[in-house]
Amino acid sequence: MIRSIFTLILLLTFCISGLQAQDRKLGIEPDTVLINGDTLIMLGDSLILKEPVKKTFWETGGNFNVSIQQVSLSNWSGGGASSFALNTGVNLFANYKKEGKIWETKLSVNYGFNRQADRAYKVRKTNDNFKFVSKYGRELSRGFYISTQIEARTQLLGGHKYFTPSGSERETRSLISEFLSPGYIQSSTGLNFEEELDNVKISAILSPFTGRFTIVLNDSLSQAGAFGISTGEKVRPEAGASFGSAVEAEILENIKWKTDLNLFSNYGKFGNMVVNFNSIISMKVNKYISTRIETTLIYDENVYIEMDDGSKSRAVQLQNLINFGLGVEF
Repeated sequence: MIRSIFTLILLLTFCISGLQAQDRKLGIEPDTVLINGDTLIMLGDSLILKEPVKKTFWETGGNFNVSIQQVSLSNWSGGGASSFALNTGVNLFANYKKEGKIWETKLSVNYGFNRQADRAYKVRKTNDNFKFVSKYGRELSRGFYISTQIEARTQLLGGHKYFTPSGSERETRSLISEFLSPGYIQSSTGLNFEEELDNVKISAILSPFTGRFTIVLNDSLSQAGAFGISTGEKVRPEAGASFGSAVEAEILENIKWKTDLNLFSNYGKFGNMVVNFNSIISMKVNKYISTRIETTLIYDENVYIEMDDGSKSRAVQLQNLINFGLGVEF
């Protein structure tokens, strides 16, 4: 009997020593509660550990898409010409939000071309744009911010007008645009509203203090006074008011719509609007295959478009692209 009691006491001693050793490894005493930030540790009959909740102030991501089309003909009685077309684009974003401060940055770069065998200039650009937008704001009340935004738009490579001169059978071309010819930089400060409801995010900024700069660095285009630049000048500054809005929505599962609108009016000709509108509908087939419908509309009274009859006139610029190909989000 005494031997049994002694054995039981010995076993209890070893168990208690083991529990104390575990507690010492954790650096705390048993039967205590510690609160360290978001970490809660309770010791006693049981051990409960709640992992700390990490606050994330940055949200980053983007997507890449590419589509290819090829037609190859040889001795084809139906006529036509062999061709190859490629369109690609990358969109990146980085958003920061902390203690009533926001900083949102977006970069979009797109390029496309086609090559047709029976043309004098076989390779021709079909899509080319570069857009950078960065906005910083401080919250006034829920959803309303005082914000400053800077926006830059241009293209990457030269753009040409293709035509056949009268009396000639050979097609020729003339340069009508290139990198930073034109380039547009717009800086605005005003009241910004942002709201996110379910699958819809809305942002709008109204700025009575907006500076807009049209840049034409190409000497020949500058001398021609292209894009509203005074002859021989490189930069045309304007002061006015602007309104910008953006909407991101998930229309249906795997179908997203993004659109942004920017309006600018020069105080010298208040009421005459420069309009930039972009819309992208993306439909995801699976993890890598997607379809994109992109629409861009531009109207600028300082830009004169050369018509087929050789005359120049103000006109609405419209671009519409339908791409089916590889799309990767990250």
